[in-house]
Amino acid sequence: MKYVKPHKLKVLMLLFFGTGSMGIIIGLSQPSQVSFFITFMGVINICLGGFVGWVFFTQEPNLRDKRKE
Repeated sequence: MKYVKPHKLKVLMLLFFGTGSMGIIIGLSQPSQVSFFITFMGVINICLGGFVGWVFFTQEPNLRDKRKE
């Protein structure tokens, strides 16, 4: 997988977890068929935030190649 800057991954994690939790809270506050889908999309956003967090914690640091100097 391509190296992604850690700052970008932190912003993506924050956005996914924030929108996911907001979607779950709004979806569970009003019981109807539409709110079920809002809650479901919130759960998907939480899962995407978890995936981005996994990428953030498991990617190798981007080290410069000393042979090119």
